[in-house]
Amino acid sequence: MRVERMSSEKFKIFLTFDDLLDRGLTKEELWNDLPRVHRVFSDMMYDAGVELGVELNGMLLVQVYLLQAQGMLVVVTKSKEDIDEEDGYIEMKVTLDESKEMIFAFEDFEDVIQAGFHLHALAVTKGDVYLYNDHYYMILDDDSIFHLEAEQVIALLSEFSSASAMTSHRLIEYGHSIMKNNAIETIYKYFSK
Repeated sequence: MRVERMSSEKFKIFLTFDDLLDRGLTKEELWNDLPRVHRVFSDMMYDAGVELGVELNGMLLVQVYLLQAQGMLVVVTKSKEDIDEEDGYIEMKVTLDESKEMIFAFEDFEDVIQAGFHLHALAVTKGDVYLYNDHYYMILDDDSIFHLEAEQVIALLSEFSSASAMTSHRLIEYGHSIMKNNAIETIYKYFSK
């Protein structure tokens, strides 16, 4: 579990799917087992508060984004809403959202090219490639890989890159677009021999 402060009232937590399993929760249970999810999230809030040196009590707004390949991004905001605060009492309003994208980070452009060749062999043609902070990022959405199992794509791309908690919104806003919409087709067209 990685915790990062965003402001005095906001922080984010990133958990891999292995982190979730270590806490006794599967991806599927996030949608179904609400009492268990609440317990796990309470424990996570306590751990995050300890790591940040902040006492968390009162109302917390918790936004959970399930990232297909990467795990889970949790954004926590301390609400200014007045509630009767008991010592150590935390009330959470949790919203769940599932990302329709996979985002992978590459150290070297040659790895982007090699991943593109392998994806093209699996009849993938779409996708975007961005450069941000000296790393290349490939974004594939559900439409790009509809004919494949997500696990197959994750396994393939893991040979050349690592899953990233980066969001497409951040890449679009701050990154430099290298290839847009048909990145895999473009890679194959210009770099195959």
